[in-house]
Amino acid sequence: MLFWKKKFRLAALMAGGILACSIFTGCGGDNSGGGDNAATGDEIVVGSNFELTGNVAQYGSNAAKGFRLAIKEVNDAGGINGKKIKIVEADNKSDSAESVNAATKLISDDKVVALVGPAVTANVIAESQVATDNKVSVIAPAATNPDVTVENGAVKPFIFRSCFIDPQQGEVMAEFAAKDLNAKTAVLYLDSSSDYSKSLGKVFKEKFESEGGQVVMEEAFLAKDQDFKAALTKIQTANADVIFVPAYYEEVGKIVKQARELGITSAILGTDGWDDSKVVDIAGKDSLNNTFFCTHYFEGDEDVQAFLNAYKGEYNEDPNVFAALGYDSGKMLVDAIQRGGTNSEKIRDNIETIKDLKVGTGTITMDAATHNPIKGIVVIENKDGSRSLRTKIAPQG
Repeated sequence: MLFWKKKFRLAALMAGGILACSIFTGCGGDNSGGGDNAATGDEIVVGSNFELTGNVAQYGSNAAKGFRLAIKEVNDAGGINGKKIKIVEADNKSDSAESVNAATKLISDDKVVALVGPAVTANVIAESQVATDNKVSVIAPAATNPDVTVENGAVKPFIFRSCFIDPQQGEVMAEFAAKDLNAKTAVLYLDSSSDYSKSLGKVFKEKFESEGGQVVMEEAFLAKDQDFKAALTKIQTANADVIFVPAYYEEVGKIVKQARELGITSAILGTDGWDDSKVVDIAGKDSLNNTFFCTHYFEGDEDVQAFLNAYKGEYNEDPNVFAALGYDSGKMLVDAIQRGGTNSEKIRDNIETIKDLKVGTGTITMDAATHNPIKGIVVIENKDGSRSLRTKIAPQG
């Protein structure tokens, strides 16, 4: 999902590596923190490193809530081999350097056996070196950039994710535009401050044009913009069949509303950043007609009812996609511990070999070569304020 890369990413990585090495005996050796604590204590201690405050707190906070629910369920059922799972939470403040600090503390001081989070790509990448050096597995719920789990063609041994990656979404929506909507022309309207948006635009363009379509215009905005009408007026002159807006619901709602006010009737397409019920409140139900986006699950599917009901029962609200992916990450971690205990190498091996695991959004199998989940993807249509399933694409792999 999000996912800008901050300029100080390298500095954060270097600082994290130096800090971790100074704290741990033999950086890169056995994880002296997680496994021993869990083996001898009455609890299994796991870490939650999320954006609970800061500019992307809405993403991290919801993912953390989903993760908590997954752990609560296993604890309410008696735990694992009689041991309850304890979550130690850290707030990375939506900051890459703080993500390194949080991960270091969780591993060194709290002796966690594994980490879930952060939510966004830049923060996951920042903590990756500390976790890898100390052989502590990370499951990233919502970081969709391919660089999270694979770097320079090599898979990062201790880094995993529960979400699909940006290229998959871009390709799915380009193919949907070309084949399902019979679109011949498209406009890209991208958030120029977001690597998430820009990478999706690039993939969409390549796939759409390979299907015989043509991208006739590209325009840009910035996150937190309020007035989009100048760019939308230009876009209107293109008279394209579809407008692709891979962005987040706050901006998406305003863009769709203002586009319709200008008289733009073209289909507007998006990705999982759209997946929040608040988009209806912002855009208005009529404005959202003839809009489509891909995401991780459809709430009408029988497979996801248990999660939806459990989440609403716990929090008295419907989950958004970040909450669902946080829950999935928790289920993956629980499965890995149940199959092999708290040894750090065993946890890593068991996450890598997950197969047909039932999670909140459906079923997951882990691709050992990339540490990306093999899972289905759905395309949702907005109509009269409600969402309906337009198409469901089976897991590939």
